[in-house]
Amino acid sequence: MNAPQIISLGCRMNIAESERMRAMLAGEHNLVVVNSCAVTGEALRQTRQAIRRARRDHPTARLMVTGCAAEIDRDTIGAMEEVDGLIANAAKLDPRSWNVAGEAAPLAPARTRAFVAVQNGCDHACTFCVIPQGRGQSRSLPVTAVLREIETHLAVGAQEIVLTGVDLTSWGHDLPGTPGLGVLVEAILAAFPSFPRLRLSSVDGVEIDPALFDLLAHETRVMPHLHLSLQHGADLILKRMKRRHARADAVELVSRLKALRPGIAVGADIIAGFPTEDAAHHAQNLSIIDELGIVHAHVFPFSPRPGTPAARMPQLAREVIKARAADLRTRAADTRAAWLQSLVGETLPVLAERDGTGYAPNYARVALPDGTAAGSIVNVTVREVREGLLV
Repeated sequence: MNAPQIISLGCRMNIAESERMRAMLAGEHNLVVVNSCAVTGEALRQTRQAIRRARRDHPTARLMVTGCAAEIDRDTIGAMEEVDGLIANAAKLDPRSWNVAGEAAPLAPARTRAFVAVQNGCDHACTFCVIPQGRGQSRSLPVTAVLREIETHLAVGAQEIVLTGVDLTSWGHDLPGTPGLGVLVEAILAAFPSFPRLRLSSVDGVEIDPALFDLLAHETRVMPHLHLSLQHGADLILKRMKRRHARADAVELVSRLKALRPGIAVGADIIAGFPTEDAAHHAQNLSIIDELGIVHAHVFPFSPRPGTPAARMPQLAREVIKARAADLRTRAADTRAAWLQSLVGETLPVLAERDGTGYAPNYARVALPDGTAAGSIVNVTVREVREGLLV
């Protein structure tokens, strides 16, 4: 193995950090790094599975594990016979942790989109979440550092920048003057006036500041795609999760945005089968998909994490959780199918990936004609929907 293999699990934050590690470790040979996730019990299971698979595929490689599972479940992961060592989550982007030279410029991106982590950690205490234990308190990358990193990605051909973070919309709360995320987005757009596409990863709706709202509503270079860290559609369950929004807050936010930018596509994270959830709560979870028009749904069956308050609450039976997750996925798939069908006949500017598909501004995936150059933005008229892709 002539180049290190980075296996990234979990969130877009991990994807962004994996790309930086890939550049930093480019000169290392026979190295496998598993950048792990521990957000749920299922995520931990998948991390352990990935470690075992990596060892089978690379029996002589040095296998290192970092990420949230290596922090939160350090004893469990460290005891696996396949693992040669652990790197603390907070130290994984420090060259000294790997005994390599200093900062490295990004490699030519594996994707035509570059994920830029502008914030890390979380100051909130959602009852189901262990991520603050793995990531620590919220920390923001200063504007100048963000611009410098984006410049390096643009220099190697990235056509779209995706801003990401553990709690992205808390960016700036720890910086002088406590700027909102809108300030950062405005600075990026001003610094790179010819740069075509900026996308936000998951956001907390109650933290969207007025400047950011205005950009989402009116700025064409900010993609019309809002992914909400929603989690549930029932107010009582949101309260038991210790979320800071009510159902009505999400409905109002999306209604205001759609009134100003009708084509904006809404995504959301939704948890099925949270402790104490009854049939009425589940019905509200289903109906929020319809009310918000959620077309990019990430449905998570609840999985208790030891040490969290939710793990001590009355649990639902696994078969009930599984059935409710299936209900949510079916409802979301129906909503998405209708949305995709509504795009037939439209002409969309699509950023071509290397696999023959690409993404429209609204994050719809499009099958592209043979020979479309990766990294190009091409106008495509949609003729049909086939197997979940616009054609």
